[in-house]
Amino acid sequence: MNKIAFTTSIPVEIILAAGKIPVDLNNLFISAQRPQSLVEIAEEAGYPRNTCGWIKGLYSVSLESDMEAIIAVMQGDCSNTQALMETLQLRGLNIIPFAFPFDRDREMLKAQINKMMNYFQVSSDQVAKVKSDLDGIRQLCIELDDMTWRDNLVSGFENHYYLVSSSDFNGNPDKFARELQNFISTVRKRKPLKEQVRLAYIGVPPIFPDIYDVLETMGARVVFNEIQRQFSMPAATDNIVEQYLIYTYPYGAFARLRDIEEQLAKRKVDGIIHYTQTFCFRQIEDLIYREKLKLPILTVEGDKPGKVDARTRMRLESFVNMLKR
Repeated sequence: MNKIAFTTSIPVEIILAAGKIPVDLNNLFISAQRPQSLVEIAEEAGYPRNTCGWIKGLYSVSLESDMEAIIAVMQGDCSNTQALMETLQLRGLNIIPFAFPFDRDREMLKAQINKMMNYFQVSSDQVAKVKSDLDGIRQLCIELDDMTWRDNLVSGFENHYYLVSSSDFNGNPDKFARELQNFISTVRKRKPLKEQVRLAYIGVPPIFPDIYDVLETMGARVVFNEIQRQFSMPAATDNIVEQYLIYTYPYGAFARLRDIEEQLAKRKVDGIIHYTQTFCFRQIEDLIYREKLKLPILTVEGDKPGKVDARTRMRLESFVNMLKR
């Protein structure tokens, strides 16, 4: 009962300052031995078929895990989070609400962070010390990301795995840092990858992670994982409030657009994969990206965990071949 789970990236520094173990429920769900069975458990409990697969997975994995509390991001993530938390409260779990202000209001975000610090009884100095320690690990994440698009030494999945894991550092920042350092040392010895097509992946992390390997068999490689990169907090900041104001994911499509456009140009991307989750409100945001982004876009939809289905594979292959031409 020393683990504090959360539904999406939150100020993890506070959890660590309190001597607790952070757990990103999304990573716990998708890395489970049989994540599909977790979705089925939620449906058997009464979750509707037309509910996001991630929400159903989070429900089941929360019940199966021994957590002291769950931090629920009620604003700035999934619109179904409130109902998810209510069903978990029904089962006796301790829920801590957190909200990112939609308009990026500094004082409102500061109030939310202070509220969480008070709950865990940690001081600003303790949190600042943890942030300083994590800044070094996040710098390693930036180095790995640069080695992906600039040096062409890291695959799309490897980039995805380490950046998405930086949301909770796999529960142990020191161990995660050692693993990442060893990985970076190893890939420095590789010969550069020579794919024909360079892709950007925007949207929430995929419910079928083998999409990266599928693309690479087709001669394409993802050199930009948008939201996974945001989980690693790539911008250098002086304080925790500024850090989570610059973090783009909770603040909507237009807050994310500027970062996406900068990275597309920087990484010399040929085309964009926009991943949307079935039954997610973010599917509507596809309209915005298609109008604002000037590169070819393929929208890919995922429902339940598993491998890339045949129809999606064919659409990916057609898109990659079009970019090759």
